[in-house]
Amino acid sequence: MPVFVKKLLTWGSVAFLIYFMAFRPDGAAQLFKAIGAALVAMAQGLGDFLTTLMT
Repeated sequence: MPVFVKKLLTWGSVAFLIYFMAFRPDGAAQLFKAIGAALVAMAQGLGDFLTTLMT
């Protein structure tokens, strides 16, 4: 993928996040909470897997 396209997609994503947080702060907060909960669940699952593997 050309460098220009990567830069365009990156800056477009940043602009969308800023717009989303400015005009829909409740929705943005819920989205980030959901992402955080998913990351915690994945880390917990990995920890459980490794614990089970070692016992």
